Amino acid sequence: MIDGFAVVLEPTNLLYCLIGVVVGMLIGVLPGLGPAATIAILLPFTFDLEPVTAIIMLAGIFYGAQYGGTITSVLLRLPGEASSVVTVFDGHALARQGRAGTALGIAAIGSFLGGTLSVVALTLVAPLVAGFALDFGPPEYAALALLGILLVATVSNSGRLKALIAAVVGVLLATVGRDDFTSTERFTVGSLSLADGLDFVPIAMGLFGLGEILYNLEERHRATPAPAPVTDVWPSRADLKQASGAFGRGGVLGFALGILPGGGAVLASLAAYALEKRRSRHPERFGRGAIEGVAAPETANNAAATSSFIPLLSLGIPANATMAVIFGALLIQGITPGPQLVTEHPDLFWGVVNSMYVGNVLLLVMSLPLVGVFVRILRVRPAILAPVTTLITLIGAYTVNNAVFDIGLVIAFGVLGYLMKKTGFDPGPLVLAFVLGSLLESSVRRSLLLFDGNPLAFFTRPISGTLLACFVAVTVLPAGRAVLLHRRLRRRAEPRPLRSR
Repeated sequence: MIDGFAVVLEPTNLLYCLIGVVVGMLIGVLPGLGPAATIAILLPFTFDLEPVTAIIMLAGIFYGAQYGGTITSVLLRLPGEASSVVTVFDGHALARQGRAGTALGIAAIGSFLGGTLSVVALTLVAPLVAGFALDFGPPEYAALALLGILLVATVSNSGRLKALIAAVVGVLLATVGRDDFTSTERFTVGSLSLADGLDFVPIAMGLFGLGEILYNLEERHRATPAPAPVTDVWPSRADLKQASGAFGRGGVLGFALGILPGGGAVLASLAAYALEKRRSRHPERFGRGAIEGVAAPETANNAAATSSFIPLLSLGIPANATMAVIFGALLIQGITPGPQLVTEHPDLFWGVVNSMYVGNVLLLVMSLPLVGVFVRILRVRPAILAPVTTLITLIGAYTVNNAVFDIGLVIAFGVLGYLMKKTGFDPGPLVLAFVLGSLLESSVRRSLLLFDGNPLAFFTRPISGTLLACFVAVTVLPAGRAVLLHRRLRRRAEPRPLRSR
């Protein structure tokens, strides 16, 4: 861990940590683009960087974006990030009361505390998880990948059915190319460019980059409201005392939900806000300028953004769409995330973990002084911003393999991403299923070779059996609840017999 701080404090890594945090805040301010799209667009520019430097910058973009979305949520009632939607309710209400500075100050402190708490827990928990994961073999990875795909699909914002459809499409896309076991070509339609399978970078850049750009061109044509004035940004003692409990509860809840596949910052912020409102003696204050309504979700979303690195670095399982893109960045750098990462690449593991300590301090120091700059960026017309971003995306896609075919893939998946957003489908489950699909297929087939083709043998191993039991529970419980609800409604609808006097 001490060596990890030495890695972070190298001038190059420190510079890219600063760049990542600033870019993340900037992306958080711009509504709709998001960290997943930004990281996907910037993937080609990380090829010439050292792996540690590249991942430090991408991680900074991720957790920096969580606070950037708060600025527009408070000042403009315009959430720059999905995880900042809940902050709009009380953050903008405080701004209308002339307390925009207080709301931003509480958000900055909560972001710092949530991120720092989560990094401390990440430092302690991730190596233990990695040590436990050394017992994983093909059956355990098959069960974990299957459970991960299902959990992501069931908690998606687009609804379970649409998320499952997107996940199935992602798994099918992962089968394109030569079979790893027989070298037989599958779904290549005779194209040599598809013989090695679909590359992750064009898919991510198309769905999250170009697709988001096309969709946001429709959403951002309306005029931007005038921002609320910012005066005193440091909260009073009374405000800090009122928010102290929300800081603690939001940090713990965000850390726990960030570890779960599909959890992430959005779910953490919603759950933290709901918890504070439920336990409050005066829930009617929420939505009208409650300090806890800003402190809890902002602490939770930063804690969740940090803790989502635990399954990625220690198990090799991305917990959300942004982690899937960072997973692809690690693979591009020739590093496979998983239990061996701590021992084989300790400089990268501890360098990335410890960079979050530095990054959270940078966020706290820079967030409030740069508020005015970020608000001015919102004045840039989409008609100027969208073509520039599109051009950068297409150039970046070409530089991956110097192939025009990749540009075609980006355009095709960009159109698919746009249509998915228009029809209410979330691209996240598709990308996550694509990443986990190869792991799922290879692990299942290796396991069946070990078990002589007996699928029931998965349940004979303790870890894989437990994971598959969780899979069955997650699958059956919603169906069971639906059946019970249907029976209750039918009983209520049945006419009751008249009682004789």
